[in-house]
Amino acid sequence: MERIVVELEGYGGMADITREVQETVERSGKKDGVVVVFAKGSTGAVTTIEFEPGLQKDLPAVLSRLVPYDFDYEHHKTWNDDNGAAHILASIIGPSVAVPFKDGKLLLGTWQQIVVINFDTRRREREVWISVF
Repeated sequence: MERIVVELEGYGGMADITREVQETVERSGKKDGVVVVFAKGSTGAVTTIEFEPGLQKDLPAVLSRLVPYDFDYEHHKTWNDDNGAAHILASIIGPSVAVPFKDGKLLLGTWQQIVVINFDTRRREREVWISVF
């Protein structure tokens, strides 16, 4: 298992971590299997997307329409903070992905990258764990 830390902007900041995941698979020495990528914390998520500038803007914009940041969340009342939407968005997207690999190479589509997303309302360091099976 390996750990990486990624510094991300708030409100949907994301980073492509495909290279780091591929390098972890290669270091493992395993040829065929599955790699699990997990974002630690309740306001971050991991998914796959085509990591290009348009979608880097589109995904957070669309998600904020589904789960608006300016809603009157009970979470805000309970903890006197402003990140209720971040918790819900992270739950919807999910904290992890499992990606198969064959001959030591991730079986991703041509335009498919593994990304970590920060939904919190402030810049955060996201701790990501990568496990190869």
